[in-house]
Amino acid sequence: MTVTFQHIQEAAERIAGHVVQSPCPRSIPLSEATGMKIFCKLEYLQRTGSFKERGARNALSLLTASQRKTGVIAASAGNHALGLAYHGQLLGIPVTVVMPRFAPLTKVTNCRRLGATVVLEGSDIGEARAAADEIVREKGLTYVNGFDDPAIIAGQGTLGLEIAAQVPDVDAVIVPIGGAGLIAGIALALKALKPHVEIIGVEPEHAASFIAAMAAGRPVRYELKPTLADGLSVPKVGENAFQIARSLVDRTLLVSEQQIALAILRLLELEKAVVEGAGASPLAVCLAGLVPELEGKTVVLPLCGGNIDTPILGRVLERGLVSDGRLFRFTARISDRPGGLARIAGLIAETGASIIEVAHDRAFCIDDINTVNVHCIVETRDAEHIAALSQRLKAEGFLINTNGAPS
Repeated sequence: MTVTFQHIQEAAERIAGHVVQSPCPRSIPLSEATGMKIFCKLEYLQRTGSFKERGARNALSLLTASQRKTGVIAASAGNHALGLAYHGQLLGIPVTVVMPRFAPLTKVTNCRRLGATVVLEGSDIGEARAAADEIVREKGLTYVNGFDDPAIIAGQGTLGLEIAAQVPDVDAVIVPIGGAGLIAGIALALKALKPHVEIIGVEPEHAASFIAAMAAGRPVRYELKPTLADGLSVPKVGENAFQIARSLVDRTLLVSEQQIALAILRLLELEKAVVEGAGASPLAVCLAGLVPELEGKTVVLPLCGGNIDTPILGRVLERGLVSDGRLFRFTARISDRPGGLARIAGLIAETGASIIEVAHDRAFCIDDINTVNVHCIVETRDAEHIAALSQRLKAEGFLINTNGAPS
Protein backbone atom coordinates (compact mmCIF):
# COMPACT_ATOMS: atom_id res chain seq x y z
CA MET A 1 0.00 0.00 0.00
CA THR A 2 1.32 3.43 -0.95
CA VAL A 3 0.75 6.12 1.68
CA THR A 4 -0.80 9.31 0.28
CA PHE A 5 -1.67 12.73 1.64
CA GLN A 6 -5.30 11.62 1.71
CA HIS A 7 -4.39 8.73 4.00
CA ILE A 8 -2.87 11.22 6.44
CA GLN A 9 -6.01 13.37 6.34
CA GLU A 10 -8.16 10.31 7.00
CA ALA A 11 -5.88 9.29 9.87
CA ALA A 12 -6.29 12.75 11.41
CA GLU A 13 -10.07 12.33 11.42
CA ARG A 14 -9.77 8.79 12.79
CA ILE A 15 -7.56 9.68 15.77
CA ALA A 16 -9.17 13.05 16.58
CA GLY A 17 -10.18 13.15 20.22
CA HIS A 18 -8.11 10.08 21.05
CA VAL A 19 -4.60 11.59 21.00
CA VAL A 20 -3.41 14.99 22.17
CA GLN A 21 -3.19 17.73 19.56
CA SER A 22 0.06 18.89 21.10
CA PRO A 23 0.88 22.60 21.36
CA CYS A 24 3.68 24.13 19.29
CA PRO A 25 4.73 27.33 21.10
CA ARG A 26 7.66 29.56 20.29
CA SER A 27 10.61 29.15 22.63
CA ILE A 28 12.17 32.50 23.44
CA PRO A 29 15.22 31.04 25.28
CA LEU A 30 15.98 28.49 22.56
CA SER A 31 15.53 31.15 19.89
CA GLU A 32 18.05 33.33 21.69
CA ALA A 33 20.47 30.40 22.08
CA THR A 34 20.35 29.44 18.39
CA GLY A 35 19.64 32.68 16.52
CA MET A 36 16.56 31.08 14.93
CA LYS A 37 12.83 31.46 15.58
CA ILE A 38 12.41 28.14 17.36
CA PHE A 39 9.00 26.52 17.82
CA CYS A 40 8.79 23.27 19.82
CA LYS A 41 6.14 20.68 19.00
CA LEU A 42 5.51 19.20 22.45
CA GLU A 43 4.83 15.57 21.61
CA TYR A 44 6.11 14.41 24.99
CA LEU A 45 2.75 15.65 26.33
CA GLN A 46 0.97 12.64 24.81
CA ARG A 47 -0.47 10.29 27.45
CA THR A 48 2.37 7.80 27.00
CA GLY A 49 5.03 10.44 26.42
CA SER A 50 5.65 10.27 22.66
CA PHE A 51 4.29 10.81 19.14
CA LYS A 52 3.97 7.05 18.65
CA GLU A 53 0.38 7.16 19.88
CA ARG A 54 -0.70 8.74 16.59
CA GLY A 55 0.29 5.80 14.43
CA ALA A 56 -0.69 3.24 17.05
CA ARG A 57 -4.24 4.54 17.36
CA ASN A 58 -4.65 4.75 13.59
CA ALA A 59 -3.32 1.23 12.98
CA LEU A 60 -5.40 -0.35 15.74
CA SER A 61 -8.55 1.40 14.50
CA LEU A 62 -8.11 -0.20 11.06
CA LEU A 63 -7.93 -3.81 12.31
CA THR A 64 -10.64 -6.28 11.38
CA ALA A 65 -12.87 -7.75 14.08
CA SER A 66 -10.93 -11.02 13.88
CA GLN A 67 -7.56 -9.27 14.24
CA ARG A 68 -8.82 -7.28 17.22
CA LYS A 69 -9.92 -10.44 18.98
CA THR A 70 -6.63 -12.31 18.40
CA GLY A 71 -4.46 -9.32 19.28
CA VAL A 72 -1.38 -7.58 17.97
CA ILE A 73 2.36 -7.76 18.52
CA ALA A 74 5.25 -5.39 17.87
CA ALA A 75 8.98 -5.13 18.41
CA SER A 76 9.82 -1.79 19.99
CA ALA A 77 12.48 -0.06 22.06
CA GLY A 78 9.64 1.39 24.09
CA ASN A 79 7.58 4.26 22.70
CA HIS A 80 5.72 2.32 20.00
CA ALA A 81 5.10 -0.39 22.58
CA LEU A 82 3.66 2.17 24.99
CA GLY A 83 1.39 3.66 22.32
CA LEU A 84 0.07 0.23 21.33
CA ALA A 85 -0.39 -0.85 24.94
CA TYR A 86 -2.33 2.27 25.90
CA HIS A 87 -4.65 2.39 22.89
CA GLY A 88 -4.97 -1.39 22.82
CA GLN A 89 -6.24 -1.20 26.39
CA LEU A 90 -8.74 1.53 25.44
CA LEU A 91 -9.97 -0.47 22.45
CA GLY A 92 -9.98 -3.85 24.19
CA ILE A 93 -7.27 -5.30 21.91
CA PRO A 94 -4.67 -7.67 23.46
CA VAL A 95 -1.14 -6.34 22.93
CA THR A 96 2.20 -8.16 23.12
CA VAL A 97 5.45 -6.21 22.80
CA VAL A 98 8.97 -7.54 22.34
CA MET A 99 11.62 -5.15 23.64
CA PRO A 100 15.40 -5.36 23.39
CA ARG A 101 16.97 -6.32 26.71
CA PHE A 102 18.49 -2.83 27.08
CA ALA A 103 15.11 -1.05 26.80
CA PRO A 104 14.72 1.72 29.42
CA LEU A 105 13.19 0.34 32.61
CA THR A 106 10.55 3.07 32.73
CA LYS A 107 9.20 1.99 29.32
CA VAL A 108 9.13 -1.70 30.28
CA THR A 109 7.35 -0.96 33.56
CA ASN A 110 4.80 1.35 31.97
CA CYS A 111 3.97 -1.13 29.21
CA ARG A 112 3.20 -3.79 31.79
CA ARG A 113 1.16 -1.30 33.80
CA LEU A 114 -0.93 -0.63 30.70
CA GLY A 115 -1.76 -4.32 30.39
CA ALA A 116 0.61 -5.39 27.64
CA THR A 117 2.48 -8.68 27.66
CA VAL A 118 6.18 -7.71 27.58
CA VAL A 119 8.88 -10.01 26.23
CA LEU A 120 12.53 -8.92 26.60
CA GLU A 121 14.60 -10.45 23.81
CA GLY A 122 17.60 -9.44 21.71
CA SER A 123 20.34 -6.85 21.96
CA ASP A 124 18.74 -4.47 19.46
CA ILE A 125 15.44 -3.84 17.72
CA GLY A 126 16.41 -6.16 14.84
CA GLU A 127 16.84 -9.15 17.15
CA ALA A 128 13.65 -8.21 19.00
CA ARG A 129 11.83 -8.21 15.65
CA ALA A 130 13.07 -11.74 14.90
CA ALA A 131 11.67 -12.91 18.23
CA ALA A 132 8.36 -11.18 17.51
CA ASP A 133 8.12 -12.90 14.11
CA GLU A 134 8.49 -16.27 15.81
CA ILE A 135 5.60 -15.46 18.16
CA VAL A 136 3.50 -14.37 15.16
CA ARG A 137 4.05 -17.81 13.59
CA GLU A 138 3.17 -19.57 16.83
CA LYS A 139 0.09 -17.59 17.89
CA GLY A 140 -1.23 -15.89 14.75
CA LEU A 141 -1.01 -12.36 16.15
CA THR A 142 -1.05 -9.36 13.80
CA TYR A 143 2.34 -7.67 13.59
CA VAL A 144 2.26 -3.85 13.69
CA ASN A 145 5.56 -2.39 12.51
CA GLY A 146 6.39 0.70 14.52
CA PHE A 147 7.84 2.68 11.64
CA ASP A 148 7.00 0.96 8.35
CA ASP A 149 3.34 -0.05 8.52
CA PRO A 150 1.44 2.28 6.12
CA ALA A 151 -1.18 3.00 8.80
CA ILE A 152 1.59 3.94 11.22
CA ILE A 153 3.24 6.29 8.71
CA ALA A 154 -0.11 7.95 7.96
CA GLY A 155 -0.77 8.39 11.67
CA GLN A 156 2.62 10.00 12.27
CA GLY A 157 1.94 12.29 9.32
CA THR A 158 -0.83 13.97 11.32
CA LEU A 159 1.94 15.70 13.23
CA GLY A 160 2.88 17.45 9.98
CA LEU A 161 -0.71 18.62 9.46
CA GLU A 162 -0.70 20.19 12.91
CA ILE A 163 2.65 21.92 12.36
CA ALA A 164 1.35 23.48 9.14
CA ALA A 165 -1.70 24.83 10.95
CA GLN A 166 0.08 25.96 14.11
CA VAL A 167 3.14 27.59 12.50
CA PRO A 168 1.94 28.86 9.07
CA ASP A 169 5.22 30.62 8.28
CA VAL A 170 7.45 27.61 9.02
CA ASP A 171 10.66 27.54 6.98
CA ALA A 172 12.17 24.27 8.18
CA VAL A 173 11.38 21.26 10.34
CA ILE A 174 14.17 19.18 11.87
CA VAL A 175 12.97 15.62 12.43
CA PRO A 176 14.68 12.74 14.27
CA ILE A 177 15.07 9.53 12.26
CA GLY A 178 14.93 6.01 13.65
CA GLY A 179 13.07 3.72 11.30
CA ALA A 180 12.06 6.78 9.20
CA GLY A 181 8.30 6.45 9.72
CA LEU A 182 7.99 9.82 11.47
CA ILE A 183 9.99 11.81 8.94
CA ALA A 184 8.21 10.05 6.05
CA GLY A 185 4.81 11.03 7.42
CA ILE A 186 5.77 14.60 8.33
CA ALA A 187 7.51 15.18 5.00
CA LEU A 188 4.57 13.80 3.02
CA ALA A 189 2.12 16.07 4.85
CA LEU A 190 4.19 19.24 4.83
CA LYS A 191 5.45 18.99 1.25
CA ALA A 192 1.83 18.65 0.10
CA LEU A 193 0.73 21.71 2.07
CA LYS A 194 3.89 23.83 1.98
CA PRO A 195 6.31 22.63 -0.73
CA HIS A 196 8.89 25.28 0.19
CA VAL A 197 9.39 23.92 3.74
CA GLU A 198 12.79 22.31 4.20
CA ILE A 199 12.68 18.88 5.83
CA ILE A 200 15.93 18.12 7.64
CA GLY A 201 16.55 14.72 9.19
CA VAL A 202 18.84 14.07 12.14
CA GLU A 203 20.44 10.82 13.26
CA PRO A 204 22.91 9.92 16.03
CA GLU A 205 26.40 9.14 14.77
CA HIS A 206 25.96 5.72 16.42
CA ALA A 207 22.76 4.87 14.52
CA ALA A 208 22.99 6.38 11.03
CA SER A 209 20.81 3.83 9.23
CA PHE A 210 18.96 6.37 7.04
CA ILE A 211 22.17 7.97 5.77
CA ALA A 212 23.47 4.47 5.03
CA ALA A 213 20.27 3.71 3.12
CA MET A 214 20.55 6.91 1.08
CA ALA A 215 24.14 6.03 0.16
CA ALA A 216 23.13 2.52 -0.91
CA GLY A 217 19.89 3.55 -2.60
CA ARG A 218 17.93 1.10 -0.45
CA PRO A 219 17.54 0.16 3.22
CA VAL A 220 20.64 -1.67 4.45
CA ARG A 221 21.61 -2.98 7.84
CA TYR A 222 23.74 -0.55 9.86
CA GLU A 223 26.02 -1.66 12.68
CA LEU A 224 24.69 0.15 15.72
CA LYS A 225 26.60 1.43 18.72
CA PRO A 226 25.05 2.39 22.07
CA THR A 227 23.44 5.84 21.93
CA LEU A 228 21.64 8.24 24.26
CA ALA A 229 18.96 8.42 21.57
CA ASP A 230 17.83 4.83 22.11
CA GLY A 231 14.52 5.53 20.34
CA LEU A 232 16.49 6.12 17.12
CA SER A 233 18.57 2.96 17.44
CA VAL A 234 17.15 1.08 14.45
CA PRO A 235 19.59 -1.07 12.41
CA LYS A 236 17.61 -0.82 9.17
CA VAL A 237 15.04 1.78 8.11
CA GLY A 238 11.67 0.69 6.81
CA GLU A 239 11.14 -0.08 3.12
CA ASN A 240 7.90 1.91 2.83
CA ALA A 241 9.21 4.76 4.96
CA PHE A 242 12.41 5.00 2.93
CA GLN A 243 10.60 5.07 -0.41
CA ILE A 244 8.51 8.01 0.80
CA ALA A 245 11.24 9.91 2.62
CA ARG A 246 14.12 9.56 0.14
CA SER A 247 12.68 12.12 -2.30
CA LEU A 248 11.08 14.42 0.27
CA VAL A 249 13.82 14.83 2.88
CA ASP A 250 16.14 17.63 1.82
CA ARG A 251 19.15 16.49 3.85
CA THR A 252 20.14 14.47 6.90
CA LEU A 253 22.66 15.48 9.55
CA LEU A 254 24.53 13.58 12.25
CA VAL A 255 24.89 14.55 15.91
CA SER A 256 27.32 13.18 18.47
CA GLU A 257 26.52 11.74 21.87
CA GLN A 258 28.02 14.84 23.48
CA GLN A 259 25.77 17.10 21.42
CA ILE A 260 22.68 15.08 22.33
CA ALA A 261 23.56 15.26 26.03
CA LEU A 262 23.97 19.02 25.84
CA ALA A 263 20.60 19.37 24.08
CA ILE A 264 18.87 17.37 26.83
CA LEU A 265 20.48 19.69 29.40
CA ARG A 266 19.42 22.85 27.51
CA LEU A 267 15.81 21.66 27.22
CA LEU A 268 15.67 20.96 30.93
CA GLU A 269 17.22 24.28 31.89
CA LEU A 270 15.64 26.58 29.32
CA GLU A 271 12.30 24.90 28.54
CA LYS A 272 11.80 23.02 31.82
CA ALA A 273 11.16 19.99 29.60
CA VAL A 274 12.35 16.45 30.31
CA VAL A 275 13.03 15.05 26.83
CA GLU A 276 14.71 11.79 25.86
CA GLY A 277 17.72 11.66 23.55
CA ALA A 278 15.68 11.04 20.40
CA GLY A 279 13.47 14.03 21.14
CA ALA A 280 16.43 16.28 21.91
CA SER A 281 18.37 15.47 18.74
CA PRO A 282 16.70 18.19 16.58
CA LEU A 283 17.83 20.83 19.08
CA ALA A 284 21.31 19.25 19.10
CA VAL A 285 21.58 20.12 15.39
CA CYS A 286 20.82 23.78 16.10
CA LEU A 287 23.09 24.10 19.14
CA ALA A 288 25.98 22.45 17.29
CA GLY A 289 25.86 25.10 14.54
CA LEU A 290 25.13 22.56 11.81
CA VAL A 291 22.45 24.71 10.13
CA PRO A 292 23.85 28.28 10.09
CA GLU A 293 21.78 29.12 7.00
CA LEU A 294 18.63 28.90 9.16
CA GLU A 295 19.61 31.92 11.26
CA GLY A 296 16.59 34.19 11.56
CA LYS A 297 14.33 31.53 9.99
CA THR A 298 11.26 29.91 11.55
CA VAL A 299 12.21 26.38 12.60
CA VAL A 300 10.01 23.72 14.20
CA LEU A 301 11.56 21.05 16.43
CA PRO A 302 9.35 18.02 17.16
CA LEU A 303 10.25 17.08 20.74
CA CYS A 304 9.00 13.60 20.01
CA GLY A 305 9.41 11.81 23.33
CA GLY A 306 10.01 12.26 27.05
CA ASN A 307 10.46 8.68 28.27
CA ILE A 308 13.91 8.62 29.81
CA ASP A 309 14.94 6.60 32.87
CA THR A 310 15.67 8.81 35.88
CA PRO A 311 19.12 7.25 36.56
CA ILE A 312 20.05 7.68 32.90
CA LEU A 313 18.81 11.27 33.01
CA GLY A 314 21.18 11.99 35.88
CA ARG A 315 24.15 10.58 34.00
CA VAL A 316 23.16 12.37 30.80
CA LEU A 317 22.87 15.71 32.58
CA GLU A 318 26.35 15.26 34.05
CA ARG A 319 27.71 14.61 30.54
CA GLY A 320 25.85 17.68 29.35
CA LEU A 321 27.48 19.76 32.08
CA VAL A 322 30.89 18.47 30.99
CA SER A 323 30.11 19.37 27.36
CA ASP A 324 29.02 22.80 28.52
CA GLY A 325 32.27 23.44 30.41
CA ARG A 326 30.48 23.40 33.77
CA LEU A 327 32.19 20.34 35.20
CA PHE A 328 35.97 20.01 35.06
CA ARG A 329 38.03 17.01 36.14
CA PHE A 330 41.78 17.19 36.66
CA THR A 331 44.61 15.64 38.63
CA ALA A 332 47.14 17.82 40.45
CA ARG A 333 50.31 17.06 42.40
CA ILE A 334 50.41 18.77 45.78
CA SER A 335 52.54 18.69 48.91
CA ASP A 336 51.64 15.91 51.34
CA ARG A 337 52.55 18.12 54.29
CA PRO A 338 49.92 19.99 56.37
CA GLY A 339 48.30 22.78 54.34
CA GLY A 340 48.93 21.25 50.92
CA LEU A 341 45.31 20.48 50.19
CA ALA A 342 44.14 23.73 51.77
CA ARG A 343 46.39 25.73 49.44
CA ILE A 344 45.01 24.26 46.20
CA ALA A 345 41.44 24.40 47.56
CA GLY A 346 41.94 28.08 48.30
CA LEU A 347 43.17 28.79 44.78
CA ILE A 348 40.18 26.96 43.30
CA ALA A 349 37.85 29.04 45.46
CA GLU A 350 39.60 32.29 44.48
CA THR A 351 38.85 31.63 40.80
CA GLY A 352 35.14 31.17 41.60
CA ALA A 353 35.08 27.41 41.03
CA SER A 354 33.48 25.01 43.51
CA ILE A 355 34.89 21.63 44.51
CA ILE A 356 32.44 18.78 43.93
CA GLU A 357 34.73 15.85 44.66
CA VAL A 358 38.34 15.36 45.73
CA ALA A 359 40.34 12.15 46.31
CA HIS A 360 43.92 11.58 47.49
CA ASP A 361 46.17 9.13 45.65
CA ARG A 362 49.41 8.43 47.53
CA ALA A 363 50.22 4.96 46.19
CA PHE A 364 50.85 6.00 42.57
CA CYS A 365 52.72 9.22 43.26
CA ILE A 366 56.16 7.60 43.28
CA ASP A 367 58.54 10.40 42.20
CA ASP A 368 58.55 12.25 45.53
CA ILE A 369 57.49 10.70 48.84
CA ASN A 370 56.48 14.14 50.08
CA THR A 371 53.87 14.70 47.34
CA VAL A 372 50.44 13.28 46.62
CA ASN A 373 48.13 13.27 43.63
CA VAL A 374 44.65 14.69 44.14
CA HIS A 375 41.87 13.92 41.69
CA CYS A 376 39.42 16.81 41.59
CA ILE A 377 36.04 17.44 40.02
CA VAL A 378 35.02 21.09 40.19
CA GLU A 379 32.01 23.10 39.09
CA THR A 380 32.84 25.91 36.65
CA ARG A 381 30.94 28.46 34.59
CA ASP A 382 32.17 27.62 31.08
CA ALA A 383 35.21 26.67 29.00
CA GLU A 384 36.84 30.07 29.56
CA HIS A 385 36.52 29.59 33.31
CA ILE A 386 38.21 26.18 33.01
CA ALA A 387 41.08 27.75 31.06
CA ALA A 388 41.47 30.50 33.66
CA LEU A 389 41.51 27.98 36.52
CA SER A 390 44.10 25.81 34.75
CA GLN A 391 46.35 28.80 34.08
CA ARG A 392 46.11 29.95 37.69
CA LEU A 393 47.06 26.56 39.10
CA LYS A 394 50.00 26.23 36.71
CA ALA A 395 51.15 29.75 37.54
CA GLU A 396 51.22 28.77 41.22
CA GLY A 397 53.47 25.82 40.45
CA PHE A 398 50.97 22.96 40.40
CA LEU A 399 51.44 20.20 37.86
CA ILE A 400 47.98 19.35 36.51
CA ASN A 401 46.64 16.91 33.97
CA THR A 402 43.11 16.46 32.67
CA ASN A 403 43.59 12.83 31.57
CA GLY A 404 45.39 11.12 34.42
CA ALA A 405 48.26 11.60 36.84
CA PRO A 406 50.41 14.68 36.23
CA SER A 407 53.77 14.11 34.68
